[in-house]
Amino acid sequence: MDLPYVHGGPLGRVNFKSEPEDFVVEEQLGFEPSGDGEHCLLWVEKRDLDSNAASARIADALGIRRRLVSHCGLKDRHAVTRQWFSVHLPGQDSPDPDALASDGLRVLRVTRNTRKLRRGTHIGNRFSIRLRQPNFEPCLAAQHWERITKQGVPNFFGPQRFGHEGKNVDKALALFRGAFQTRDRLLRGLLISSARSHLFNVIVAERIIRDVWDRPLNGEVFGIASNRSLILPERKRGDECERFAQGLIELTAPLWGEGDLQSINDVQLLEQKLARAHSEITQGLEAFGLRQERRVLRVRPEDSTFAVTDDDDLEISFRLPKGTYATAVLRELAEIG
Repeated sequence: MDLPYVHGGPLGRVNFKSEPEDFVVEEQLGFEPSGDGEHCLLWVEKRDLDSNAASARIADALGIRRRLVSHCGLKDRHAVTRQWFSVHLPGQDSPDPDALASDGLRVLRVTRNTRKLRRGTHIGNRFSIRLRQPNFEPCLAAQHWERITKQGVPNFFGPQRFGHEGKNVDKALALFRGAFQTRDRLLRGLLISSARSHLFNVIVAERIIRDVWDRPLNGEVFGIASNRSLILPERKRGDECERFAQGLIELTAPLWGEGDLQSINDVQLLEQKLARAHSEITQGLEAFGLRQERRVLRVRPEDSTFAVTDDDDLEISFRLPKGTYATAVLRELAEIG
């Protein structure tokens, strides 16, 4: 779907990910490993290698079952990424980093921890990005970027969520109809997630079109982007609009599933109307047992830097909470391709 913009649209085109080094992602764990325990933690740098493939390589190098290696989240393949992996090695010494190295993978640090890493354990990611050969003035980009960082952007799910040419939603609908079946749990989960994410994007886009994406309505569920906690209508303390204006809390939209919407009044009516227009998705998600959840509408790049190189390329860095997309931020600045 064509998603709306909130800062006037991109300034022009740039070359994006010309080299893996143009997109550097560093995972932020949010805590310091304990230094002891039966789980070995590996701080790994990957180049042009996805997280699942790296996990499999580590397991194979150690001669252990792949399920004994875990990580917090999936990172982009065509990039340079640094993230943590945990390996369950009770009663065993930590491996030599050089023994785990392979093409595009090297271990930068080895330590121990009392608990394994699970999906979503980390708090966020820091991105360092080079946008090459912009066809617009860098001074305009600096001003545009300042607005983006101050006002935030819609927290859309990025295109990588929807598979090659965005076909995962169509495949999910076929799955819901019974026209497509798979025993691959990972694939099934990806398809279901893509349909859920699409409906979230639809609801956020409609709020942008109605000019209420950054203005509280009657019946909002507020949320905190950093920890995904929610402030339900019955638990409000009365100062939510002021805290929202200060950027301390955000509005949310549903991640659809079984059960009642957590919003009420005007917000619930809007969300129900959009859900009815996409009933095949909502019914399919409910049939697969997903529960109602919420996700914040807006994400704000934090600890941002902006620079122009001698070649007039743009170098940008910023931090985002886990589960959010750098592409959702970049699309407001430029057409990336």
